[in-house]
Amino acid sequence: MNNPLSAASRYRKELFLSLSSFIVISIIFYSLNSNPVIYIFTGSIWLVVLYFYIGKRRYSDLSDIKKTLRIIASREMELTSNIELDKGLGDIQAELNEMIKKINDDFIYLKKLEQTRREFLGNVSHELKTPIFAIGGYIETLLNGAISDPRVNMHFLQKAYDHTQNLSNLLNDLIDISLIESGQLKMSFRYFNLRNFLAELAEEFNPTISETPIQLVIQPVRKGLQIYGDKTRFRQVMINLLQNAVKYSTEGSIQIIVEENSDDCTIMVKDEGVGIQEDDLSRIFERFYRVDKARSRDVGGTGLGLAIVKHILEAHNSKIEVKSKYGEGSTFFFKLAK
Repeated sequence: MNNPLSAASRYRKELFLSLSSFIVISIIFYSLNSNPVIYIFTGSIWLVVLYFYIGKRRYSDLSDIKKTLRIIASREMELTSNIELDKGLGDIQAELNEMIKKINDDFIYLKKLEQTRREFLGNVSHELKTPIFAIGGYIETLLNGAISDPRVNMHFLQKAYDHTQNLSNLLNDLIDISLIESGQLKMSFRYFNLRNFLAELAEEFNPTISETPIQLVIQPVRKGLQIYGDKTRFRQVMINLLQNAVKYSTEGSIQIIVEENSDDCTIMVKDEGVGIQEDDLSRIFERFYRVDKARSRDVGGTGLGLAIVKHILEAHNSKIEVKSKYGEGSTFFFKLAK
């Protein structure tokens, strides 16, 4: 690492050499001419010369540094290019260039953060408007007389209720992702039986698909297999993945597959749905990103499920991955320690 004090060391060397030369010249003059007046006059002239020479160089160096700092502060220069100072200020130049690089990196990060914030607020506003406008529309229709029509009143009330549930789910997901991304969501890691967990999950989830031609299949899991993680958040991961599979499937099966390794387990959720196009694969874990926006509206969802899955698994030192071929289904998979 460069030492910014080396420039000061160079200044001390210059001063030492100047004073040494002054002493040597003074001795020579004193030995050649014992007249003290000439000795004092000559020494004074030499000191004045040294003062202006060294002072001018220091002033020039400091002016160069101050000018550079003003330019950096006012952003009058491209921070992608290095600055150049006097060759004697190489260490300070290196420190300033390092500082510029950090400022530039921070500036780029802040721009991305601001862009993400704007997109997030825009997406949230859009997602909130959909259920709110729908609820308002149904209630307005009921107030305008449909409440007395037995053919539509219960239907409209049910639709309004469904949208309040969608709104509640969206707000809950927003709270979850906010807590996760800010690091405020506390995890409770412990060992639990994976086979028992998946059996309970299937019992809970089967009513969701009971009226569809979709079947949930859990491939055999070793009876005593224990995995290490936050059981509540792991359940949230699995529910989100299963709901996502149901949304994009019309028939066939959804399989939960566990492959046991020496130190961990690979857990897969495999469906036979529409699949994901290759261009979308790299973005499906972004907040509010929808593979098929029109169809996503029809099948529900907040657009935050896979983003929440991603963050929860990262908190488990794991990573969610996906393999998919459009028209042939998708497989989401990740590892958990055992």
